[in-house]
Amino acid sequence: MTKTLDPSLLAQLRREVKDWEEKEVAAFLKKQAERKSPFFTTGDIPVKRVYTAADIAHVPIEDVGLPGRYPFTRGPYPTMYRSRLWTMRQIAGFGTGEDTNRRFKFLIEQGQTGLSTDFDMPTLMGYDSDHPMSDGEVGREGVAVDTLADMEALFNGIDLENVSVSMTINPTAWILLAMYVVLGEKRGNDLNKLSGTIQADILKEYMAQKEYIFPIAPSVRIVRDCITYCAKHLKRYNPINISGYHISEAGASPLQEAAFTLANLIVYVEEAVKTGMPVDEFAPRLAFYFISQSDFFEEIAKFRAARRCYAKIMKDRFGAQNPESMRLRFHCQTAAATLTKPQYKINIVRTGIQALAAVLGGCQSLHTNGYDEAFAIPTEDAMRMALRTQQIIADETNVTNVIDPLGGSYYIEWLTAEYEKRIFEILKEVDERGGTIKLIEEGWFQKQIADFAYSTALRKESGEKPVIGVNKYVEREEHVDIEMHPYDPTTADRQIARTQRVRRERDNRKVQALLEKLVHVANSDTQNIMPITIELVREGATMGDIVEKLKTVWGTYREIPVF
Repeated sequence: MTKTLDPSLLAQLRREVKDWEEKEVAAFLKKQAERKSPFFTTGDIPVKRVYTAADIAHVPIEDVGLPGRYPFTRGPYPTMYRSRLWTMRQIAGFGTGEDTNRRFKFLIEQGQTGLSTDFDMPTLMGYDSDHPMSDGEVGREGVAVDTLADMEALFNGIDLENVSVSMTINPTAWILLAMYVVLGEKRGNDLNKLSGTIQADILKEYMAQKEYIFPIAPSVRIVRDCITYCAKHLKRYNPINISGYHISEAGASPLQEAAFTLANLIVYVEEAVKTGMPVDEFAPRLAFYFISQSDFFEEIAKFRAARRCYAKIMKDRFGAQNPESMRLRFHCQTAAATLTKPQYKINIVRTGIQALAAVLGGCQSLHTNGYDEAFAIPTEDAMRMALRTQQIIADETNVTNVIDPLGGSYYIEWLTAEYEKRIFEILKEVDERGGTIKLIEEGWFQKQIADFAYSTALRKESGEKPVIGVNKYVEREEHVDIEMHPYDPTTADRQIARTQRVRRERDNRKVQALLEKLVHVANSDTQNIMPITIELVREGATMGDIVEKLKTVWGTYREIPVF
């Protein structure tokens, strides 16, 4: 590394490596050839046989640094897990608020330290449970939330000031945040003591997950309003989880995941700064959400590089001065797309390896997938096993005793630096092509993701990319006997009954007046949409009321397909 390796020693080391290749390696290859499979990371970065100090001589020693110090390569906090373990945040969500509340309490009893909530498709897309578009989907793949009453049921008996709550929702995230604020106020909670996250990252929806409602501009405005509102009123709350996870699950490479996520970050920061709010006032609460896949060292290097790139972006591009504004904090989830139905029990092994990579990469919270998620929502047994996986890593392996224990590895440091270089190359190309939003509208990101996904599919089909149980070590007569999470057929009726009761009991004249006020706020780009939304949910407005009203102002988004 720069400042540590004398030029004469570097030259000597390179001569030694060359001599080794010409003698020991060449002689051994005559007796035993290397495997024919290409030596690349999952993200298509070629890798050498071995790495030495010569491979990282170009890396400035200050870019590696120390934990809790700029550029935070080795971790966002100076003591990391020696002071506090990552938050163990198993996701849950199905049926009604009462149904998911029981699962929350089960997970807390098992030692979970943070809650993470999945919402059903109607909630994600802004339809009330009795809307025709919701038929057959109410509470099926997440919990149904139409009104504040549902939010009250969801968190009944849970101390919101002492449990961090993450909500996985995007186009309607601000409405859920409004409900959460009103719930806290009704309980007499100090809003500045509430901790948690709404995902809210709408740009990755247009890139990858395709769960959007409004056009891009008003959708980004909503994100901006969440960021600036929380900076003033919820000091411990993360108003966004800028998410690479779904970009990856759509088929992107690990490099694309990291670079495209940071491209989205740049848009959100630019929009918040335009309101006149200083970057150091809101940036400390920005949070991220990454995937952890099975290429163990690549994932660790990806996380380290993302921290370093973020620190430099915030300092150099946006002029941040507070170190907390440059400190990337991230939630991590193991890779659902890697889970298989064949030989499904080996998903436990996949998840364990991915979880260990997330921990060695310095995550702040972690969700480990259930072994049965290739079939359905995980059962309690699968969730317990996933949580125990984290607890074994935390309590039995001793990997938490040393911060960034792979720091200084020639390979890890080389790959971290290679990731940083390639991330900034992609961000430069995005800028030169007109910026993130323009490229989303043109389908550029979508095509990049689709191309990599297609090449990966071809490799799996040919066997070049092994998937144990699917294209390698296949059991021809496998009998699958697995208990699956059941769907309660009474869910929709129970949920719709509560929504209709709320409509009957509320002051409809007041709700309609507030909806007209919402239109006025939506038409004024300088007003924050959060206060009027909070008023609406407090008075019993449904999610569908709010979304349908805004559709009359903003319309809906239709993607132009790119082939």
